[in-house]
Amino acid sequence: MSQTNDTSSKLAFNLLEDETRECPFPYFQAIRNREQPVYFMEELGAYYVSRYEDVRHIKKHPEIFSNNIFEMGAARGGGSRNLAEEYKAEHGWRRVSTLQRTDPPVHTKYRKLINHAFTVARVRKMTDYVETVVNDLIDGFIDKGTCDFVWEFAIPLPCTVIADQLGVPRDKIWRLKEWSDAMLAPGGGFVDQDQAIECGKLVVEAQHFFAEVMGARREEPQDDIITDLVNATVVDEEGGDPRPLDMYELQDLLDQLLTGGNETTTNAIGSALMLLLQRPGLMEKMRDEPKLLRNFIEESLRYETPVLHLWRATSQDTELGGVKIPKGSAIAVGYASANRDEGVFDDSEAFDIERNKAGAHLAFGSGPHHCPGAALARQEMFSAFTILLNRLENIRTADPDDKFLHVPSSFLRGLEHLHLKFDVRNRERYMPGASAY
Repeated sequence: MSQTNDTSSKLAFNLLEDETRECPFPYFQAIRNREQPVYFMEELGAYYVSRYEDVRHIKKHPEIFSNNIFEMGAARGGGSRNLAEEYKAEHGWRRVSTLQRTDPPVHTKYRKLINHAFTVARVRKMTDYVETVVNDLIDGFIDKGTCDFVWEFAIPLPCTVIADQLGVPRDKIWRLKEWSDAMLAPGGGFVDQDQAIECGKLVVEAQHFFAEVMGARREEPQDDIITDLVNATVVDEEGGDPRPLDMYELQDLLDQLLTGGNETTTNAIGSALMLLLQRPGLMEKMRDEPKLLRNFIEESLRYETPVLHLWRATSQDTELGGVKIPKGSAIAVGYASANRDEGVFDDSEAFDIERNKAGAHLAFGSGPHHCPGAALARQEMFSAFTILLNRLENIRTADPDDKFLHVPSSFLRGLEHLHLKFDVRNRERYMPGASAY
């Protein structure tokens, strides 16, 4: 029997409070186990969809659950996001919707432009390149016996890879990280007005930098994604003439490639190592049984999903999970919750690197908006742990009581720091040519 959401019976959690934000999984479990697992989460002002099959239903029906949250008036983030967007519109190029905030067929015409850049075949050819970057980073700290794994490895690995593809010199890697953070932070719920303006300034700085790079690529093309984009054309309607992308479209695409190409992979790499550190013996088990590494990556993505949720908006009155949802409502699509759904994953709150069908997780989404960089992210993780386990041993936290604190965000999940100590197992560079595929 359908019913409206029971707002009189609220759970004793708040996703924006530190304790819940640090460990949101009991909250998600409580939502899933309610009679109404589509739960109106007051702190987000959105219906939180917590179960696997309901998330899959949303992904299959963009005509009802639209990605175009700005047009539908369901964008989250409040005043901070608005301030950052206003600054960007005034001093740079205002937001337009290309990949992330569109539905088919508009989404499809932009998606075609980048699909070829991240195919399994192309990523397979990048194996030696990714392994080189991994070895370079390990060489930078191996003689110290210590490192902050987040800042000396998990951040610079995907940042270097995406920087090379976007025409960013490697001496600007850390500025690229600042730009990426600034693009995401205002929507995370923990940025005040002054910080929002600073984020806007950084994003505009990034836009002007990329405008110069795009101009240079038009004059001298190179083998990278940014060259492909500046030379690409789209057709707006069937039978229409092809046209080049305008600067607004190019800037929005680069925004999404930059943030999607490094932030989530950083979080996934850091969380995966944290899970090993919390479970003594697993690293040695994977050294003894290297075939477990692929499943370890999938299970870590399931168990510590780097994006807790993303947004949709209802384009009509609808019903989901027995709950009536009015047109124009904000929907939080709970990937992290769905990935621990007891009805799909046996013993779902346990981390098991030998789990059957661990790859059924939704960490990369599904349907038309399945993450285009999923293959590259998997390769980066596979190369990272293949080489780390070969070159380092006795990896441990510098502080035995490390609390593994996360960057404040309502929708991203990534560690602030991960201070390690380790012993050297193999000082020589290791280049096994190990493709994740």
